[in-house]
Amino acid sequence: MEADADGRLRREKEEAAEYYRGHRVPQRMEEALNALFPLRPADLYGDLANYFSKFSKAPVVCRLAGRKVLDGVGQPTLEVEIYCTVKNCEKRICSAIISSHYQIHENALSETTEADEKERNDSVTTAVEWVNESLNTMLQDLKPTDQCEIDKMLGEYFSKKVEENKEIQKEEEEGTLSLTSCAPSAVAHSRQKKEAKTGKKSSTEGAIPPAEPNEPVLCGSLAIGGTSLAIAKAGASINHIPLYLHIALLKRSQDSPKEMTLPLPMVSLLSCEKFAPAKLKLVKEVMLIPPVQLSLKQGIERALDIQKEMMRLLEPAGKGPSPHLADSKKGRAHKKEKKASPPALKRVSHLGCLTMGCDNLEQPLLLMQTACNNIGLELGTDMYLAINCAAHELMDYVNGKYEILTGTFRSADEMVDVYVELVNKFPSIIAMVDPLRKEDRQQWNSMCCALGSKCYLIAEDAATNISKLKTNINNIPMCSGVVLKYVNQTKVSDLIELTGLLDGQRHITILGSPDGESPDDSLVDLAAGLGARFIKLGGLSRGERATKYNRLLAIEEELAKNRTLRYDANFDFTDFAEESQPETQRPEVLPPLQEDSPCARSAPGEQ
Repeated sequence: MEADADGRLRREKEEAAEYYRGHRVPQRMEEALNALFPLRPADLYGDLANYFSKFSKAPVVCRLAGRKVLDGVGQPTLEVEIYCTVKNCEKRICSAIISSHYQIHENALSETTEADEKERNDSVTTAVEWVNESLNTMLQDLKPTDQCEIDKMLGEYFSKKVEENKEIQKEEEEGTLSLTSCAPSAVAHSRQKKEAKTGKKSSTEGAIPPAEPNEPVLCGSLAIGGTSLAIAKAGASINHIPLYLHIALLKRSQDSPKEMTLPLPMVSLLSCEKFAPAKLKLVKEVMLIPPVQLSLKQGIERALDIQKEMMRLLEPAGKGPSPHLADSKKGRAHKKEKKASPPALKRVSHLGCLTMGCDNLEQPLLLMQTACNNIGLELGTDMYLAINCAAHELMDYVNGKYEILTGTFRSADEMVDVYVELVNKFPSIIAMVDPLRKEDRQQWNSMCCALGSKCYLIAEDAATNISKLKTNINNIPMCSGVVLKYVNQTKVSDLIELTGLLDGQRHITILGSPDGESPDDSLVDLAAGLGARFIKLGGLSRGERATKYNRLLAIEEELAKNRTLRYDANFDFTDFAEESQPETQRPEVLPPLQEDSPCARSAPGEQ
């Protein structure tokens, strides 16, 4: 018996020795001890653990967890957690919260709000199910560093769900199944509100390009974008690098950038009400853009100073001084001039900026000018302006014109004249977002010819579906650049591919936050890693938005410390009137003053 036990023990020792020799444990142990002895580290076992950790297997996904959480305005959205097997143990690596695409309509009807809330809840609930069931199983044992492979699988899964949804809708039409899919996105409510009132189309409507139908948003699509972003964060964490550098390496095929530029912030300062008693409808937001010569920290501090002065100017009567819009050098206004005071500040909007109603287009710009003058700044030198027009919300399809003021309508051609006059009067305006509907391509051409050399003309509404935009980038009208939002089924690989295409066509990229923003600050890392020219985060007065500004400042400080931060020399506008582009991409562009200029002709497919 003893002999058998001794033989078994001997065989186990020989197997153990062979096993460890096969994994080179004795050799590496000797190397580690020889390397560490001269150093005599205070934490010997800590250094031994670090030494051997580089020989461990790469972490792989072992579990995904999805849950419903609240965004910055108290609405439900999706959080995705990534758990990996690290050194034979399950470990929580990171989480990502994806923002919702739903717009916040402050004057929406109660029934519209209820429908939106139900749709949002259904979508988040479905997304949580996708993450905890199908995606959890599908991504097990995959490396979080394999972003492209995982995004490809997510894309295939989403395509399968789209086909399933089409089959369900087909069967519903035949009356065989009950309704299980979400309604189309509520974004269409604002566009077709006036058209729905009439019940018939006016004869003048045929004179304008009809609005393109809004694509339905599939229930649960948040799961795709949320999981892709969480995988990117996990990959960065496992590689022990910040997310922005991880994204930059993915975009450059692992070629580490020697220098990086950071996006300039578009800081929302004023949100203009578009309902009674306010008359101005054309301006949705007035934003500040700091000059490129300043650091981001200096630029944001300057924006804060302007905001404080704006709040002082808009302070209600009886609670402090309320000077009128006259030049600050003329001293205090006389009591008789109180009627000339600007409208009182009502509140801070969900975008984190001041909210006020205006009666004309110049009023918010003059107010901004006065605030800058009062603190010794000059617009156009010390600070620049950008305007979010959101013109697609202004079209009256009965009249076939834009309602820029209450009861005041302008055709698409007349809108171009309005903007040219505005920029000539306020040259500090260097960017306009959605000055026209995406369908008015001919007028976009005209605006680019007239203003492109001194103002960024940016399309946002035309770039809502990133997955489709990257397959047909010419679907956007002629413009300086686009605003991209990370929502729904958007994947990190989609952003990398699309921004590469935009870079190749000399379009600038703006990463923008949606109305319902979350406290997740990954958007800033995405913008920095992708090399975006601007980042549109909203105002400075809400926690979920201030978090992102703080992250932007932290990245600037880190890059400056590593001496890898590079500042752009100046704003790079495009003179569309002089550029020659291939006919397959754009219409031929000639100076806009010529009668036969393509700026006055229809784009291909619109004649």
